[in-house]
Amino acid sequence: MTLTKDETGQESGGDSYTPSQRRIEREAFKRARSRRATAIAAVSTLVTAVVLYLVVVNAPGWPRTKETFFNGQYAREAFPKVLEGLWLNVRLLFVCGAAVLVLGMLIAIARTLRGPVFFPLRFLAAAYTDFFRGLPLIINLMIVVLGVPALRLQGVTVDPVWLGGTALTLTYSAYVAEVFRAGIESVHPSQRAAARSLGLSNRQALRYVVLPQAVRRQVPPLLNDLVSLQKDTGLVSIGGAIDAVRAADIIVGRSLNYTPYIVAGLVFVALTIPMTRFTDWVTARMDRRRAQGGIA
Repeated sequence: MTLTKDETGQESGGDSYTPSQRRIEREAFKRARSRRATAIAAVSTLVTAVVLYLVVVNAPGWPRTKETFFNGQYAREAFPKVLEGLWLNVRLLFVCGAAVLVLGMLIAIARTLRGPVFFPLRFLAAAYTDFFRGLPLIINLMIVVLGVPALRLQGVTVDPVWLGGTALTLTYSAYVAEVFRAGIESVHPSQRAAARSLGLSNRQALRYVVLPQAVRRQVPPLLNDLVSLQKDTGLVSIGGAIDAVRAADIIVGRSLNYTPYIVAGLVFVALTIPMTRFTDWVTARMDRRRAQGGIA
């Protein structure tokens, strides 16, 4: 025997659930409203696309622009070489991303250490984050990629890939450190006090109680930084590393046609969009769990 609800909403006995007429009408209304909203959105999007297309193709300089930036011949030539160079960007993303997370976490922990004995560490960590957050990434890359080889240090690599990755790590570690620090400071002090009352040391309380909550809360901004890092890996080309951007630049220098830049840009966009959508999904999921009381 199962319970059903009648027209008045009262539960009654029955072998199967039978929705009320009022609920059927409500669901039908919701479906109709959803279909209407989808149709309106599709029509408005189509109209906007048509208007933009007509504005662009009817511009006086469109034929020349089409030949210079949207040439199919150069696009076909550039695509395999850009795709080959993109593999370097992907490797830089994974290696630098891991290094950034580790270094950023260490800097954030150093900034949150308590007691006067840790003042030098706190000062150095704050100076690091202030300096590299204020220094433009392109300048940092030029200093590291061009300046380090000029020093002629023994045992120090002059490979532009390694030097460019080092510059990316230095800059993004400063941003990620602030994200981690914000997460650590968002954990209520009572959490640490409760851990200490249970016999955990300060280090154990930080490791087992504070950091798990801090990292979980900061997943969306960390993923956004990862998306930004993925795009900025293309800047290592200023040192001569053959990545997707540099591969496109070589063809442009030879042909004086800018279509390879468009190809490289579209490849980066295609790589970034799934990461962006994943970030949005994680953010929405965490917001729902937080609204339901599932996340502290």
